[in-house]
Amino acid sequence: MANQPFDQSAAPDWSAIPAPVDDGAAAHLEVMELPAVALPSTAGGNVDLSALTGLTVLYIYPKTGRPGTDMPAGWDDIPGARGCTPQSCSFRDHFAELTGLGVDHLFGLSTQDSAYQAEAATRLHLPFPLLSDAGLKLATALRLPTFEAWGDTLIRRMALVIRDRRIVKVFYPVFPPDANAGQVVDWRKSR
Repeated sequence: MANQPFDQSAAPDWSAIPAPVDDGAAAHLEVMELPAVALPSTAGGNVDLSALTGLTVLYIYPKTGRPGTDMPAGWDDIPGARGCTPQSCSFRDHFAELTGLGVDHLFGLSTQDSAYQAEAATRLHLPFPLLSDAGLKLATALRLPTFEAWGDTLIRRMALVIRDRRIVKVFYPVFPPDANAGQVVDWRKSR
């Protein structure tokens, strides 16, 4: 596929994008305890997910694009790569419902730096912070599934539900990305 200009207003045709398969790379995560890792936040300062109490939802995505900037050639051909903005917007749109269902903390996480993420958080009107794992500290400590693209190591899309530092639910693989927040809502309603 040729480079495609990033257009967050265009609804992608998910049937034309290869879906990721469950390769078992996240099977070890459920019931793991989070390590103490300080991650830069778009809200300022650092967040150590292992220090949070209550229920935390952490959705993880490879990288967000910017309007008017081409994504790398072949991005749409990587199963599960496309859809970071729709995933974030879905969590934004379900934010009030998730907090009403007892979610105390909601974060998005990628390997992009906080300055890049801050632009996306502002542009997308996200009511929650994005966390940067640019140094892959959390990804390495949890052995999160990653992939290499154009010289970058990116984390595969997933969502983790954490209660008092222990992972209690893993959503992996996630496809289509814009359905992820609804999946978390449905899971929470079933509890």
